[in-house]
Amino acid sequence: MLKELLLQFIVSLLPVFAFQLWSHKEHGWKGMPVFMGIFCGASMLLCMLSTSSVLGYDVDFRLIPYLIGSLYGGVPTLVVLTIIYVAVRIPMLDSSWETVSFIMLLVVFIPLVLLSVRPFSRASALYKERKGLLLMSVFMLYFVISMVGFIGYSDVSWSFIMVVSLIVAVLATLTATWLSIFMIESVKEKQLLYDEVKRVSANYHNEAVKLQQFIDETSFGVIVVDHEGRITHFNEMAKKLFFLHSEYTSAMQILGSSFPEVFQIGQEDACVKLLIQALDGEKVSLVPFVNGETMLLLTTISLRTSLNDKNAGAALIAQDVTEIHHLQNEVGRMERLSLVGQMAASITHEIRNPMAVIRGFVQLIQERSEKNQGEYFQIIIDELDRANMIISDFLSLAQNRVLKMEPTSLHAVIHELIPLLMADANLRGQTIEVNLDKHVPLIMLNDREIKQLLLNIARNGMEAMGDNGTLRINTVSFGEKIELRISDQGVGISQDQMKHLFEPFFSTKTQGTGLGLPLCLSIAERHNGRIDVESEEGEGTTFVVTFFLVKEQAEVPDFAI
Repeated sequence: MLKELLLQFIVSLLPVFAFQLWSHKEHGWKGMPVFMGIFCGASMLLCMLSTSSVLGYDVDFRLIPYLIGSLYGGVPTLVVLTIIYVAVRIPMLDSSWETVSFIMLLVVFIPLVLLSVRPFSRASALYKERKGLLLMSVFMLYFVISMVGFIGYSDVSWSFIMVVSLIVAVLATLTATWLSIFMIESVKEKQLLYDEVKRVSANYHNEAVKLQQFIDETSFGVIVVDHEGRITHFNEMAKKLFFLHSEYTSAMQILGSSFPEVFQIGQEDACVKLLIQALDGEKVSLVPFVNGETMLLLTTISLRTSLNDKNAGAALIAQDVTEIHHLQNEVGRMERLSLVGQMAASITHEIRNPMAVIRGFVQLIQERSEKNQGEYFQIIIDELDRANMIISDFLSLAQNRVLKMEPTSLHAVIHELIPLLMADANLRGQTIEVNLDKHVPLIMLNDREIKQLLLNIARNGMEAMGDNGTLRINTVSFGEKIELRISDQGVGISQDQMKHLFEPFFSTKTQGTGLGLPLCLSIAERHNGRIDVESEEGEGTTFVVTFFLVKEQAEVPDFAI
């Protein structure tokens, strides 16, 4: 009989062994009810088919797979196993005592298991072991009572072998129950640990990929080395900024190389020294490095492990600050020029007063002098007026005064200036053509400054043309902007001159001051506009003054055509 009990013990553990193999297939836990139903049902059938008989009373381990399958498979598995158990057990009932015991088992044990399924699934591993042993202990108590009652009912005396067999059967059943739960929970715990390791590994890989993407896409040059000084990460910008040796051209050559070997002479001292300091644990350092016209800002970072704060390597970061350095110099230069401009504006303003006095006395002397000397005095007066005009243009350009602007028709300003421009054109033998868009809206203007802009550009065009030339003035509306186009048929402007056209004191005319166009640009910018120039040598020039409108201005029509 002991041999049969050993066989029963092994067969009852069949679902556990199968579960260990199944768990390595990485199915997860979605198929647990089906798996437990199949293997626990098979194990239960094998136990019932290989049962041992004690004086006609069946003794086997069939309830071990039944209990394990029900607890781990849930209510559906419990129902299936119960149907299988009842269907197979009923034909095997040989006596009225077994029938009564079977009915009592269905009434007591199965509802007890049903009530334990849901708490069992949410419990800890230790609680599951205790719960399983408790349920099986209840059944073993019932089994012992039934066995004792059956022996008494059969009027058979107890033997030593029967007592030993009964004790072995009870201990083996409890041991198999505990061992089944323990092994299943151990496998589940290992699987959970394995899943956690996979998740952490995936997160680590994702973080490493994001770090490499950041290093690759950043505008800084980055080189990362490990605690042994070997390069583990770098980006293409590092190859451009650090001037590595020519033989280090590919990632395979750079990665794993010792960092002192990769730098060219010139950067070697600074970069290598900084990385050595970082590997020694020194704090972040910012060091400017100049190589020809390129200026770099070098930064080193000492990398430490999070667990024991040991040295894990270092990072060298290079930022190209050449443009920033140039901009800082340019800002400083512009500030100095602004200060000089303010001083010059103050000085020129003060010069106008003595010049006015000089002009007055020259006129007085002219009246008292001989007539044959009048042309000399007129030359003095003309030059004084010319100097005063230069001062006025300079002050208009230098002063940043607040303008008073009103909704005004651009066409009204043009119409006011047309007679004056026509008179100048007639004296030169030229003509003027005006073509104005009927849909140009009202815009915020300072009419005095717009007149000055229009006169300067129109007269420049007239001076650039010979006799019989034509000056064209057009306006075009594009919804959110208005273009004022002034075209001449002059000699045009070369590309070299175009680059300096709006620089103060640059002029293509022998008698020009070089302040007219800069003043026009300043006026356009104060009116939320810009000036573009289209020119070809020998074919003429077109100045395009663009005014950008806000939404409210674009919706107001211009009826003053």
